[in-house]
Amino acid sequence: MVYKETFWMACDSTEQLRAEYGPFHTRAEAEAEAKKLGFGYLLRYEHLLGENEEIQEVRCIFIELPGAVPAEAEAAPTTLHTRCATCGESAVHDQPWQAEVWADIHEFEHSRHRVRLFEHARGKGLKEIGGWRG
Repeated sequence: MVYKETFWMACDSTEQLRAEYGPFHTRAEAEAEAKKLGFGYLLRYEHLLGENEEIQEVRCIFIELPGAVPAEAEAAPTTLHTRCATCGESAVHDQPWQAEVWADIHEFEHSRHRVRLFEHARGKGLKEIGGWRG
């Protein structure tokens, strides 16, 4: 016999790198919390459980809340993320000069490494800034 277990999360976007808050037992609870946090989406997780309560399938369904302010309309703060494409080392920065200094130091200490720069805004996810080092 297959049993379906459902729980709800409040989330800020549909991107892979998103903030989620929860879980909640009901949609109403998740929706109230999403409004408090300024999140524009709900995420419904459905677990299909088989014998011995083993998860056989997971379904994720995003629901956009009515009246939610689109992420583009918000003055969302952005952070800068640097990541070495060679070794994977990364850091988070508030100012562009901090990212530049981190990249200079990393590439000086590790010859032939290449640092990439990304910007992150809530609700938009990470976006690579190409050609940032000239």
